[in-house]
Amino acid sequence: MATCGNNDTPSLQQQVDMLKQQLAQAQKLTALGELVGTTTHEFNNVLMTIINYAKMGMRHKDAASRDKCFDKIYAAGNRAAKITNTVLGMARNRSVGLEPTDLHKLVEDTMMLLEREMRKYRIAVDMQIEPIPEARINGNQIQQVLLNLLINARQAMPNGGRLIVRLSHDKKDEMIELVVRDHGCGIAPEKLPRIFDSFFTTKSGPDDSGKGGTGLGLSMCRDIIESHCGQIRVNSTVGKGTAFTLRLPTVAKATAKRAPIAAPLAPQPNPISRPTVLG
Repeated sequence: MATCGNNDTPSLQQQVDMLKQQLAQAQKLTALGELVGTTTHEFNNVLMTIINYAKMGMRHKDAASRDKCFDKIYAAGNRAAKITNTVLGMARNRSVGLEPTDLHKLVEDTMMLLEREMRKYRIAVDMQIEPIPEARINGNQIQQVLLNLLINARQAMPNGGRLIVRLSHDKKDEMIELVVRDHGCGIAPEKLPRIFDSFFTTKSGPDDSGKGGTGLGLSMCRDIIESHCGQIRVNSTVGKGTAFTLRLPTVAKATAKRAPIAAPLAPQPNPISRPTVLG
């Protein structure tokens, strides 16, 4: 009986890598599926704006009223195009490579996708954006991380609350810091060290929006950030809230790392992300 040779059987590490890729794709499809409902409602609101102002323009013949209607229709059309372009950008199978990316624009586009959901659950979003240089990242992957953190933050405040999204530049280390800070229920100290473990979740199941925890989200977030030579850390206190901080290299730092050197340097370990208590 003919048997397959050892070379035809994937090694254990190859099987693990393939499963990780499949899980990453499943996570991406899940995020897209969750966004479809949100963006469909938002897109419908934009269409209603266009239709109503078109009707108004047809009723009023004076130039001033028509100009106002045209301005509103033009603004709504641009918003509709931005929504569809952002969703299509997530859906495309982009290269796995890293490239210079405007993180400010990526954050704004992501927040636009969740704008309706934040309003629905009475979440006041406080955007604290400082001038930053471009980061060398895979925009699609970082957007998935950001979506995961934002949805987690919203779920941590079931009765509404304040969400802070902060973007700043650490000039000394040439790193960009992205902070997602909720004022929700917080994470119990005994659970905090395990939140980046695969299959671990602090959620009991889907909430009333249908979104729940698979235990895979934060583990994948950590893997994505570390693949960018970045860092992720979490601070949390029960009853006060949770803050996730992402640190990603700027283009200048990434370029400096790739520059030729006189002698090879010993590999530097990536700092371990340690959960801490939020004061």
